[in-house]
Amino acid sequence: MGKLQGKVAVVTGGTTGIGFAAAKLFVEEGAYVFITGRRQRELDAAVKAIGRNVTGVQGDVAVLADLDRLYAAVKAKGKLDIVFANAGIAEFAPLDRITEEHFDRLFEINVKGALFTVQKALPLLNDGGSIILNGSVAGVKGTPAFGVYGATKAALRSFARTWTSDLKDRHIRANVVSPGPTDTPALDGLAAEVLARIVSTIPMGRMGESDEIAKAALFLASDDSSFVTGIDLFVDGGRAQV
Repeated sequence: MGKLQGKVAVVTGGTTGIGFAAAKLFVEEGAYVFITGRRQRELDAAVKAIGRNVTGVQGDVAVLADLDRLYAAVKAKGKLDIVFANAGIAEFAPLDRITEEHFDRLFEINVKGALFTVQKALPLLNDGGSIILNGSVAGVKGTPAFGVYGATKAALRSFARTWTSDLKDRHIRANVVSPGPTDTPALDGLAAEVLARIVSTIPMGRMGESDEIAKAALFLASDDSSFVTGIDLFVDGGRAQV
């Protein structure tokens, strides 16, 4: 029997990278999973690739009406046990080049999107459920040009602390999984020298893989972490640890 047998999960941004890997693993471990994505074609491809026990709901987590449609679909399933607020974007700018548009876009998706993904799940989320936020080592490391992006991820860390207290009477756990540099489509287009510089900061000497982050999310989603709440679980090859 899988670690998530009979559970129902939501994974936002589940069409590629970490979100897709997590959704696929959750299904393999026995869950029924709802995934979201902004582009219907990619969403359809992800649903086909996962193959079973999955529903795709097109939408943008920063648009509250889209989240309402997501949870209307989940409600039809009858219950919800796990929310992995994974959707986010990565854009970088040094302090003197930050624009209002850059700031608003990152906070709209990474912070507002995560907040309302969780808030709107609460009426459906079973007592004893699990909330997982996709953070980043950028939330604790001062990296040039990562100022706004890092601030959005630090906000998620703060949310997990607060929600652990807010939801303690319902025994709902709220945790963050914080990847280090990970080989996902978000890195497509980066020059080889940039990638080499990133790898040079990782004690393990390589990028992480989406499947490795997904396994950490599975731990936080499952009863294996039944006494774990309010933490920031780094899966970073040591990047933020030494």
